[in-house]
Amino acid sequence: MTDLKDAATQVRLNAHAPYSNFQVGAAIRAASGAIYQGCNVENVAYPEGTCAEAGAIAAMVAAGERIITEAYVVAGSPMPVTPCGGCRQKLAEFAAPDVRVTMATTGGVEQVMTMADLLPGAFGAAHMETTS
Repeated sequence: MTDLKDAATQVRLNAHAPYSNFQVGAAIRAASGAIYQGCNVENVAYPEGTCAEAGAIAAMVAAGERIITEAYVVAGSPMPVTPCGGCRQKLAEFAAPDVRVTMATTGGVEQVMTMADLLPGAFGAAHMETTS
């Protein structure tokens, strides 16, 4: 996990957060073992920004991978910051319920949860099956 921590911590410094000054970094490990990074990118039209987790997932998918085996998210906050609701759903699209997600502060406080803990009752592809 140390390499995920280092990757998330490093990419956090590249965040574009001129409005909130709240930099977030994320790193995910794909099934191949490769690590993909993302940082938050704000926009003056707030809803148009991109979360760090979404950026890391986009990098993974662009590289042709589809399975997350572990994730690490770090922010400069007093307590670990959980992924937002949208990012929980995005992570659940590519991560099994037992995948570990570590949330951390730049001060070293960590909290580990599984995807199932973060998003119980997740909406998934099985919900899209028709019964007609």
